[in-house]
Amino acid sequence: MAELVLSTEEGRELGSRSTRRLRREGRVPGVLYGLEQDPMPFSVSYTDLRGSLTTDAGLNALIEIEIGGSKHLSILKDLQRHPVRDEVIHVDFVRVDPNAELSVDVRLTMTGDAKKVRDENGMVDQTMFSLSVLSLPQAIPNELFVDVSDLEINSSVRVGDIALPDGVRTEVDLEETVAVGTVTRSTMEAMAAEAMAEAAGEEGEEGEEGASDEGEVSTDDGETPAEDSE
Repeated sequence: MAELVLSTEEGRELGSRSTRRLRREGRVPGVLYGLEQDPMPFSVSYTDLRGSLTTDAGLNALIEIEIGGSKHLSILKDLQRHPVRDEVIHVDFVRVDPNAELSVDVRLTMTGDAKKVRDENGMVDQTMFSLSVLSLPQAIPNELFVDVSDLEINSSVRVGDIALPDGVRTEVDLEETVAVGTVTRSTMEAMAAEAMAEAAGEEGEEGEEGASDEGEVSTDDGETPAEDSE
């Protein structure tokens, strides 16, 4: 089961005044619901909450919410922050059935050296940063790895290229792009400047050849006239 246990205070007064009082005391209001059971309002220490949500599992950590002497296997459903101070002002947890698949978003981490992209002064542009997967609660991965070792300019890594652990699946389109090899703007500008320089050089050579041809005088028989002798 979950290794994290979060102790809470059962019940709390509703209303903005009560909520402000809780926050002044360093506590965060929350609610636990799901599995066709009644919602249970609670409050939790901000320090304890932060510690539970900053493990390697991040926001997908399985947590035993302890309310009134009973424990409920749960996962964070929603976290609300103050629009200005960015502090957590409310949390929603949902009960979890250990034997039922759960839908979660798992962060994507790029690995490997995209040497073919780097050799062309390009860059790897990551376009997807998390993947929605279905998994039993105990099999939820902390992260998924995206190998870009074989990536080339104008090619891409897709969802279907990600190796999913046993017991983990996704319903996201397997052709969805995760990362692409692109040429940087500075490289494109350098290539354009080089192409213009080469074009200018070719025009200059053609002009020199034309000037050389105009300086030659031919006789009717195709021979160049010799100097008159005395």
